[in-house]
Amino acid sequence: MQTAAAIKNNEMPDALLNQSGEALGVAQVTADHTPTYWVAAKDLHQVMRGLKPQFPMLYDLFGIDERHRTQRPGQPAADFSVVYHLLSFTDKGDIRIKVALIEPGSVPTLVDLWPAANWYEREAWDMFGIIFDGHPNLRRILLPPLWEGHALRKEHPARATEMEPFAMSEELLDAEQEALLFKPEEWGMARESDETEFMFLNLGPNHPSVHGVFRIALQLDGEVVVDAVPDIGYHHRGAEKMGERQTWHSYIPYTDRIDYLGGVMNNLPYVMAIEQMAGIEVPDRAKVIRIMLSELFRISSHLVFYGTFAQDVGQMSPVFYMFADRERLFGIIEAITGGRMHPAWFRIGGVAQDLPVGWDRMVREFIDAMPARLDHYDKMAMQNSILKQRTVGIGKYNTREAIEWGVTGPGLRATGMEWDLRKARPYGGYDQFDFEVPTAQGGDCYDRAVVRIEEIRQSLKIIRQCVDNMPEGPYKSEHRLTTPPPKDRTLQDIETLIHHFLNVSWGPVIPAGESACMVEATKGLNSYHLVSDGGTTSYRTRIRTPSFPHLQMIPLISRGLMIPDLIAIIASIDFVMADVDR
Repeated sequence: MQTAAAIKNNEMPDALLNQSGEALGVAQVTADHTPTYWVAAKDLHQVMRGLKPQFPMLYDLFGIDERHRTQRPGQPAADFSVVYHLLSFTDKGDIRIKVALIEPGSVPTLVDLWPAANWYEREAWDMFGIIFDGHPNLRRILLPPLWEGHALRKEHPARATEMEPFAMSEELLDAEQEALLFKPEEWGMARESDETEFMFLNLGPNHPSVHGVFRIALQLDGEVVVDAVPDIGYHHRGAEKMGERQTWHSYIPYTDRIDYLGGVMNNLPYVMAIEQMAGIEVPDRAKVIRIMLSELFRISSHLVFYGTFAQDVGQMSPVFYMFADRERLFGIIEAITGGRMHPAWFRIGGVAQDLPVGWDRMVREFIDAMPARLDHYDKMAMQNSILKQRTVGIGKYNTREAIEWGVTGPGLRATGMEWDLRKARPYGGYDQFDFEVPTAQGGDCYDRAVVRIEEIRQSLKIIRQCVDNMPEGPYKSEHRLTTPPPKDRTLQDIETLIHHFLNVSWGPVIPAGESACMVEATKGLNSYHLVSDGGTTSYRTRIRTPSFPHLQMIPLISRGLMIPDLIAIIASIDFVMADVDR
């Protein structure tokens, strides 16, 4: 930890200094080298208001239960802490603000500064019981209304076998049914206005157009959408809680299921965050293999989007063509990894295996054939006049609104902002590749599709460079915490065999510390913030997903439109509910 004077000498942001120049925060050193400052709850709003011009996006907000943590040298005493990650688009760095809370404690809401804070604060209350003073609607968001306790507190069990068998009495059933009754006032909706009586409609939670178990409560004036309030949590599986019970290594398959269309791309920010804490240097060959597989999965995900986007606005044929291409792509992925949608193939320090014989021929055949297929799809779908009428000018937002609501990825680039993490802050070897960042200008449903389709072409370009320039060398680091260790080291003597056994069964012991790593995933920025207490499991696993803030924006861009327009908006966002609820 640094002293207040040392922080000031290191050019602490002006927002973290009071009028007399005294520091309002205390710095914390982290493994990812993101500037991190602890501030008092009473100063939080002032600090964040001052930081916003330089760090315009509230990228993430989450809680940590600090009560069982032993490795906190120099950090303020806390029962819980609230972590705010602010994103900068002009500089190559972000900033992280932390607030220490002694229970019972509270922090001021930031909804007046960033509308995206609404859902993040509700999640922190739902999971930890942290109070946000002034929040407009602090209630459950991921767990059922009658859930008892806060699931990410350390005293809450991580396994069903640690709890009493579930029983549903008649009294509990009646209470649950009562809690589920729709009351418009609780959703911020009026039943009538001076001119009309509104109609209320549930779209979902089981409906083909909502792409998963997702509900939108609609307030309608005839067929015009007056308000559209998203209701999430039906797919919540406790993925972050699972990160506390699994070893560092055995948690990798769980990451595949977050954005279940992104495959191994979900593994990447997780293993990179561990590698940062452990000081593991990944070999060049492993880096390029990771990039190639990630871009193959980007294409796979975008093909699903392309086909279902066209289908949702009334065109039936494209989805069959595009799923055929996706099936060919899965054949390549299966030949390389042994898996298809969820290969869980990346490892701490590299990848699970080297590339098989003949991999380059399969990949070349695919990337050679795809450009002509995309040209055909463009004529079939994107130049179709009905698709254009359904999507051009619908669900528009500008760059400022996108940043306010935490929109990243293609949704941000569709507003004209040329910002892609792979270019702006190259990670994992992307600085060695030549590709362009597709953008559009309108920020509507059509432009969000245009950007993703062009990203397929750019991914093909990146993959071709991987095939043409695949480095020689090991596919996994020789570092002792690489998991599992290289296979040729397991049979040398009993010590190497024991090392292999312990790293797989108990997991490697990762040094105490904190590290976050983000990637440009299929749907936007995805990151893992990991806290190690110097053990074989993660003390806190925070998963920041792009789909979570994207859905929060639905009311803003759908009011005044019609129900079919809302369906086009939902299709253009490109989300999966596992990425939202985790």
